[in-house]
Amino acid sequence: MSPALKYGYTHLSAGELLRDERKNPDSQYGELIEKYIKDGKIVPVEITISLLRREMDQTMAANAQKNKFLIDGFPRNQDNLQGWNKTMDGKADVSFVLFFDCNNEICIERCLERGKSSGRSDDNRESLEKRIQTYLQSTKPIIDLYEEMGKVRKIDASKSVDEVFDEVVKIFDKEG
Repeated sequence: MSPALKYGYTHLSAGELLRDERKNPDSQYGELIEKYIKDGKIVPVEITISLLRREMDQTMAANAQKNKFLIDGFPRNQDNLQGWNKTMDGKADVSFVLFFDCNNEICIERCLERGKSSGRSDDNRESLEKRIQTYLQSTKPIIDLYEEMGKVRKIDASKSVDEVFDEVVKIFDKEG
């Protein structure tokens, strides 16, 4: 059992929600999401937050006890953070941030390997290098901000899957 499930968290992946929305033929955002993802850019905050909020609301409507969420891949820039704070102020608190720290080349190698079977349009070297630049310019300052607040829990993600998982378990055991 994942530590998130053990402690009652519902896992929401911003990227997965965006990819699902992109595939939805009825979505007004599908083509726009595809362009942003392919270019390694961050999707506009209004779209991402509306998808996250919809999932959170549906989860809590089905079971009021399910009010803890592990949000994967968000916020990724200042605009995301401001949008989150504006939309979710008083509705959701950030307890802590899991930061999976890994050097660029290992990340690229892993994503290229994933790309052999993922079908993701962004699992190629060109998109990945753009994503790293976006990360350095936009996401790293957000991690630094949460670090200043004492909310970052850093994990050395260059280790094996099992070792990384063990570190995550330790964090959840401590944080609950």
